[in-house]
Amino acid sequence: MTLDQNQRRGLLIILSSPSGAGKSTLAQRLRKWDPDIAFSVSATTRPSREGEIHGQHYHFITEGDFKTMVANAEMVEHAHVFGHFYGSPKEPVTMAVDSGCDVLFDIDWQGAQQIRNSDLGSNTLSIFLLPPSIKELHRRLVSRNQDADEVIEKRMRKSWDEISRWDSYDFVLVNDDLNETEEQVKTIIAATRLRRLQQPELTEHVRKLQSEFEEL
Repeated sequence: MTLDQNQRRGLLIILSSPSGAGKSTLAQRLRKWDPDIAFSVSATTRPSREGEIHGQHYHFITEGDFKTMVANAEMVEHAHVFGHFYGSPKEPVTMAVDSGCDVLFDIDWQGAQQIRNSDLGSNTLSIFLLPPSIKELHRRLVSRNQDADEVIEKRMRKSWDEISRWDSYDFVLVNDDLNETEEQVKTIIAATRLRRLQQPELTEHVRKLQSEFEEL
């Protein structure tokens, strides 16, 4: 008996790392590898950046609307980062898991912890990316040319707090070579999709085998 995608439960694939350690780039590569992996589009109260599209990169909403969603338990995770709120709407995530689709989260350790502690927690796969060095982490933040110097300084100060949470993840990889890390993550995802908990149809299959055995 072979279980297809619609017969298994979807995974909540959590990628975390300090800013600049490669999680966003890796997330993009994983979606090219498997286009069926849905990306959890976060809601945020921060202003959009040039080129960002509402509903594609983020759901840009007001702080009032964000707090209402949190109060109504409509976020699977949320956090306050650098003066703005970020969160993952729960409804599309639940629908994806129930239909056998994986959902990819590019979030920090706070969000990862909330998801693991939620009613969807048994479906999580959490992966943390470590930088090869702090010097390289700083170089990557500067080279991507996205943030002002003071924002880069804030991200660097926050990086150790994020790195210190490394041991709360299922898998931890040092992202020294992005191509190698990508292959490692693909292997992890492929194996976790075969986890017993993700294959509810196995219970019925075992019952069928038992029935056949008793008929011998």
